[in-house]
Amino acid sequence: MRQRYLALLSVFASMPAMALTFQTRLENVEWKVEGDQFECRLVQPIADFGSGEFVRRAGEQPTFQLRSSSNVLGAGSATLLAAAAPWQPGRGDINLGAVRMARSGVLFTSSQGQASRLINGLLDGRSTVVRNYAGEAGRTMEVRVLPVKFSKAYGDYQACAAKLLPMNYDQVRQARVGFPGGGIDLDADARARLDVILDFLKADPTVNHIELDGHSDNSGNRLTNRDLSRRRALAVMEYLKAHGIPEEQITVRFHGERYPLARNNSAANRARNRRVNIQLDRVTPVEKPLEKPVEPAANPPAAPAAAASTAKPVAKS
Repeated sequence: MRQRYLALLSVFASMPAMALTFQTRLENVEWKVEGDQFECRLVQPIADFGSGEFVRRAGEQPTFQLRSSSNVLGAGSATLLAAAAPWQPGRGDINLGAVRMARSGVLFTSSQGQASRLINGLLDGRSTVVRNYAGEAGRTMEVRVLPVKFSKAYGDYQACAAKLLPMNYDQVRQARVGFPGGGIDLDADARARLDVILDFLKADPTVNHIELDGHSDNSGNRLTNRDLSRRRALAVMEYLKAHGIPEEQITVRFHGERYPLARNNSAANRARNRRVNIQLDRVTPVEKPLEKPVEPAANPPAAPAAAASTAKPVAKS
């Protein structure tokens, strides 16, 4: 009995005094998995507050976000913790550092490293806690995301993440394919990069404009270099067209040696400069105004009477 009392005393001693805590009752805790090819979310609604969410975009590792339409914790700094469960006496909280809070909406977004440690903590029975020591009237306030039912939900979240595209729009919208060998043919690396871009374009039809800028090093004369840069850009365009991209969505430019990435003072730098830059964009189509049909007049004028012929008959001989 004495040991049990000491354990409970240790639990209460480790909790912030008079803390106002926002969390969902244990029996009502639920996790929701939402997502598509572009983003996956693992969400726990928090009663009377908002939600805690693990967000993973295509091409990135997860981050943790706290959301609320009205941030009762207040703006400013708060502490992010992977907190030990009350039934695990003797285990300390893991302090993951300070976060800067906004007033509403997404209150903060963690780093990927913080999110990884929070996930490991939830799998280990720890709660995700955001704690503000300067709450209303100096009262400590905190929000808790509980580990109840987390393992099953995390498995579903990983299944969603396995279907994400290799890259997101911010990563793929500016790309580059190289021609290190000096020719105009696409090598295996260039085709692999273009295949990633094609996968994204097929998944997101709102990305409907592609700009290709061909470049060369300074090895040849300017006319030769300009032609090489043009043929490299055309090689990329032909690859995109062969995989279903309409030509009218592609703009081709070529610049020769005018815009090097690096000084043309070594073989490695010259190889870097032989390239095609690719830029993706979302362009709103310009709608042509509809032509109004010409309506017939209500009372069309009568056709003029045929004029009398003034020609004289020709006499037959």
